Amino acid sequence: MTYLSSSLSRIKPSSTIAASQRARDLAAQGRDVIALSTGEPDFDTPDNIRVAAIRAITQGKTRYTPVSGIPELRDAITRKFARENGLHYKREETIVCSGGKQVIANALLATLNKGDEVIIAAPYWVSYPEIVALCDGTPVIVKTSAECGFKLTAEVLAHAITPKTKWVILNSPSNPSGAAYTEQELRALADVLLRHDHVLVMSDDIYEHLVYDDFSYRTLAQVEPQLKDRTLTINGVSKGYAMTGWRIGYGAGPLKLIKAMEVLQSQITSGSSSVAQWAAVEALDGPQDYLATRREAFRGRRDLVVNGLNECPGIQCLLPQGAFYVFPSCEDTFGKTTPSGVRINSDEVFALELLSAEGVAIVQGSAFGTAGHFRISYACSEEHLTEALARIKRFCSSLQP
Repeated sequence: MTYLSSSLSRIKPSSTIAASQRARDLAAQGRDVIALSTGEPDFDTPDNIRVAAIRAITQGKTRYTPVSGIPELRDAITRKFARENGLHYKREETIVCSGGKQVIANALLATLNKGDEVIIAAPYWVSYPEIVALCDGTPVIVKTSAECGFKLTAEVLAHAITPKTKWVILNSPSNPSGAAYTEQELRALADVLLRHDHVLVMSDDIYEHLVYDDFSYRTLAQVEPQLKDRTLTINGVSKGYAMTGWRIGYGAGPLKLIKAMEVLQSQITSGSSSVAQWAAVEALDGPQDYLATRREAFRGRRDLVVNGLNECPGIQCLLPQGAFYVFPSCEDTFGKTTPSGVRINSDEVFALELLSAEGVAIVQGSAFGTAGHFRISYACSEEHLTEALARIKRFCSSLQP
């Protein structure tokens, strides 16, 4: 008897989760494994946020919440957008979901019809094309390259838009590349989008607080206010505030879209966790000084990893502007052979052999739509990163022509 939905045939499991699971399985067998495959800060949730959650529990704020979020959090979200992005929304133009992924899924479920196209720049976060496909839309993957910093250009965007285009997804800083769009680059993309008023824009800003050096963060609707009425700006507390397990994401956009997303959410999950929402209020409204401290720690790790990888034979790594990932090329290792006799002919084989030989878990670049590369998350201690880099260098040095 066939009892599974045909929609499952349109998607595949998350490659990043699969890579992390392989690392856990090896560790369970007693192997010494360093997992650089998970996009999760290793810092604890700040004390003031945890105290706010405990206070919510002791005050009995543990009941069902409104579908779109408690008013206090939705108001905190409007203040955040005004304070940090110069964007002014009303409470009813915001929505709170169980993680940023649900914001994305709600929006696509609410808007996509069969054949609608969604432009996604590769390398991309693994879930973007899968959610589009699940919603019966058509992912339109446009390639970027290291030469353009793994960023979508105005010329490429203009060529990709068709009458069937429903959305363009922008992720800055990017998972997996760490690339972040400058104001000038967003301005060029905005000029293209202004010529195509049937196209909606999804701006995934989840890594907003993790930009380095002198990079000045901007989001698309901030750069071009005329696009605000057809842009869904997505954010959350998971990355910057180290609250991945609290599962709070949020979005702001045109009222009609937000209301449609609310209808969907009312029948799927209803409101997010009450305690997590009160913690998120404190995250957005409370002290923000630790963001800079943690950002500086991530910057130091980034520099350590980029320098270390560029010392490995056959590896070239760009210096990313944000997030906590690097996306180096391993193409120069292709055609070489491991001491065990395995020929490296793809990024997937490179990742599997590195894990097998040295116990270092990474994610192959083909999982993100860009073969010949791999992703490393540096959201772990410098001690672990230093050891991992030594193992990667040893592995690369062991490869024979």
